Amino acid sequence: MSTFSRFLPFLKPYLSRMVLAGLLVMGVAAINLALLRLAGTLWDVITVQHDQSRMTDLITVFLGLVVLQGLCSMGHSYLTAWISQRIIADFRRHLFAHLHTLSVSFFSRRRTGELLSRLMNDVTVVQSVVTETPIDSAKQLVTFVGGITFLLMMNWRLCLLILILLPLLVLVAKVFGRRLKSLSTSIQDHTAAMSTLIEEVISGIRIVKSFVQTQREETRFAAQVEQTLALTMRKAGVMAVFIPVISLLTFSAAAAVLWYGGRQVIDGSVSPGDLFAFVLFAGILIGPFSSAARVFAQIREAQGATQRVFEILDTGSEVSDSPTATTLSSVSGHIRAEHIGFAYDPRQPVLADISFEAKPGELVAIVGPTGAGKTTVMNLLHRFYDPTEGRITIDGHDLRQVTMDSWYRQIALVPQETILFGGTILDNIRYGYEKASQEEVVAASRAAHAHDFIMSFPDQYQTIVGEKGINVSGGQRQRIAIARAIVKNPRILLLDEATSALDSESERLVQEALEQLMKGRTTFVIAHRLTTIQRADRILVLNKGRLVETGTHAELMDHKGLYQYLYTLRLIELPS
Repeated sequence: MSTFSRFLPFLKPYLSRMVLAGLLVMGVAAINLALLRLAGTLWDVITVQHDQSRMTDLITVFLGLVVLQGLCSMGHSYLTAWISQRIIADFRRHLFAHLHTLSVSFFSRRRTGELLSRLMNDVTVVQSVVTETPIDSAKQLVTFVGGITFLLMMNWRLCLLILILLPLLVLVAKVFGRRLKSLSTSIQDHTAAMSTLIEEVISGIRIVKSFVQTQREETRFAAQVEQTLALTMRKAGVMAVFIPVISLLTFSAAAAVLWYGGRQVIDGSVSPGDLFAFVLFAGILIGPFSSAARVFAQIREAQGATQRVFEILDTGSEVSDSPTATTLSSVSGHIRAEHIGFAYDPRQPVLADISFEAKPGELVAIVGPTGAGKTTVMNLLHRFYDPTEGRITIDGHDLRQVTMDSWYRQIALVPQETILFGGTILDNIRYGYEKASQEEVVAASRAAHAHDFIMSFPDQYQTIVGEKGINVSGGQRQRIAIARAIVKNPRILLLDEATSALDSESERLVQEALEQLMKGRTTFVIAHRLTTIQRADRILVLNKGRLVETGTHAELMDHKGLYQYLYTLRLIELPS
């Protein structure tokens, strides 16, 4: 239960409404008890006393209580549903916001489908336990305490017959609950794996179809479904035994009450109405007993889901703001890397003792063979990761001593794999600066050579790009991404050139757009095109995680080192 106690901060804003819902549901239970007692009295009035006037009065009271119970039931049902949905909505927002605080390394170790399952499926499992269960427990508590009180007042010997079963019920619930928790945890894990598989196949559907792997993916999915189904059926089997066993034990007590109470009616020591009421009270005690067993099973089931959700919330970001971090107002764009080293895995260093400098407005090209560490350098410059050795400074400030948001506002990232979100073209361009006016968006689009093709669409800037920009071509996606970077108006530009997948005309337009974007900005580019490299103020040549050469194109060609070797073999420039 200590895990569930961590939900208290999310319950606190709604405690007054939860109390009201609890009072209403307790009122429903209390009225239900009164109706049962009234039914016993009415039975005696009809069958023994034959008093028509009193019968009419009792029926009138009975109907009034039914109406009042209905009103209380309506109120608590709506309040419970409202509270439940609000609390879970708040918790999902909190979990989603926390995901945004985590560093890139967290997402590189997790699969998207797994995180989706945690955010949606696991939170739903927890929902009823932390919201509806406490309110329903208030109802069952009133029913149990009130029912036992009435039974003791009416016939304590009969009441003892029912209470004898209570320890047995608790023991049965504990045995079954332990098994249910284990199965529920396995089911949630398999559900997360299934969500991951679905996400991977749908996002890569073109590759699946192109490589004629539909049957293979269907087989993988069917196997995952069967594993989940097998676990679900095992859980269903446990539940199929669990609930009937609880009910059987409870009804056994009711049968014993009928047998013992019936003998007392025959002897004349108990009236038929009292026995009738007693049986009704004994019957409603099935509710608290069965509910207790069901709630116990739900709690055991939700514990696994709760642990997985809070495992994410307990995860801290590897890259975060220092307590003494300052806010950058504006920067000139002077960047220095001083003896930086980095390793994704401590056992395998990726970068070692790298130092370089970029003065404001300079274009710095980063080249090198595959696996040399080019992307890692860009990740460190953006501060997706922190160096394990050395430091990177901006205008003399250590990046670790400035707030991440203020640094990110100075940067625009144009990755090799262009990412667009599933809204309109206008939404995607304004992603760089939400408050950008229509005129600013159009100006950025013109600079990115995107305005003309945008206006050719029937819906123009309101055109839906589709998931990941599937409704526009690769070159159009890149130009929209460049317009997004332009509208942000950054001082630092991090660019990974990607022109190999484009036709010559699209490549030309993208290159011209990039040249507009780089004007007056400190730019780091993982360069593939010879024209970009030749224009660079400084070229960094990486090999096996080390900076082996630095200089201009002419200087490096004269040096006759790795750069000249790569250039000679045409490993720098990608074919058009």
